[in-house]
Amino acid sequence: MQASAVTERREESHSKLRALLESRTETLSLLNELVAMRPFKPGPDVQILLQEYCESLVDYTASAHFQLYSYIEEGRERRASVRELAESAYPRIAAATQHILDFNEKYERVDYDNDLANLDDDLSRLGEILASRIQDEDQIIELFTQERS
Repeated sequence: MQASAVTERREESHSKLRALLESRTETLSLLNELVAMRPFKPGPDVQILLQEYCESLVDYTASAHFQLYSYIEEGRERRASVRELAESAYPRIAAATQHILDFNEKYERVDYDNDLANLDDDLSRLGEILASRIQDEDQIIELFTQERS
């Protein structure tokens, strides 16, 4: 492969990772805004922010899949260390994804009359799951962005 093709491929990979990290940052920022609204009371402010957070959360989850994992799943990553780490982390990431989708399904259409009594606990659990997922992603990204020896 010519040096320019390698450089172009690497730049494309880094661009995708930046998009993933931007999506993650937006999601975490919205989570912080939402948590700052505790104690949660039904109303338009919580409803609007919760819906925005759910959208961002799903976008981040999709971005992670399309910007990182699909690249590895498609066999485009040739470094064994990256593939092995991704394969070991993937079951945890898949479980986290399912939890994210369950959270989204539960809260994406919250209405004024909805009981938000469980939102605080659900957000705490989701935060723990996201922290674990982010650790796995960061390890993969770190290996992914290392220069080949």
